[in-house]
Amino acid sequence: MCRAPGRPSPSENRLLITRLLTFALLALGPGCGGTASEPVPDPDLKILFIGNSLTYANDLPALVQRLGRSDPTRAVVVSSVAYGDYSLEDHWNRGDAQRAIAGARWDLVVLQQGPSALPASRDLLIDYVRRFAVEIRRVGARPAVYMVWPPLSRAAEWDAVTASHVAAADTSGALLLPAGEALRAVRTADAGVPLFESDGFHPAPAGSWGVALVIYAAAAGVSPVGLTLAAGGSSLPPSHVAALETAAAGALARFVRR
Repeated sequence: MCRAPGRPSPSENRLLITRLLTFALLALGPGCGGTASEPVPDPDLKILFIGNSLTYANDLPALVQRLGRSDPTRAVVVSSVAYGDYSLEDHWNRGDAQRAIAGARWDLVVLQQGPSALPASRDLLIDYVRRFAVEIRRVGARPAVYMVWPPLSRAAEWDAVTASHVAAADTSGALLLPAGEALRAVRTADAGVPLFESDGFHPAPAGSWGVALVIYAAAAGVSPVGLTLAAGGSSLPPSHVAALETAAAGALARFVRR
């Protein structure tokens, strides 16, 4: 069938109309029914803690949240599942931790259990960090291993405790939080900083602040030096703060691989 010269065919008409509609929608923009905008990234840093009394002593998650005040561009949101004397195996069997992991969009999930210096305890730490890491990555978060320390009555086990946590993080590709090594460095440099309670194991306020410095600095990708002042200060003596920040920076430099 012939058509008049210069007159578009029906298919050409449809193509022209499609192009005009596309142009009009682009001109209207996303606020007027046009193309959808890209999702806006959530600027908040959301951290879930799974552990025992070494996590809830002095409310460690709240201390990490407080350090987040050093960055006014975002908030730090924290939550925890922590029970006294619990190992990661205990958490796994109870199930509360898995439900908490699946219940929100976390950026980081911090896993903590006891010293784990003995070979059997090390194997369990590695095994359950691996199990939890699968669940954590399933929701798009990053697993992290909070390195603790031995009781001071068994300080000779410190190297073994560190090795257990390094192995657990390396095996699962988790972020290592070398808090135990930071506290050991402070204890070596200045025995006058009161890191532990009278039981020689649970952290005193200064010890928990040192742990919080390590965790927040690693999570946020910043140096711990100067964080305390940037976050609004602390009731700790300035010399103790300086020792804690310096030790945290040294431990992170030695152990954290991004």
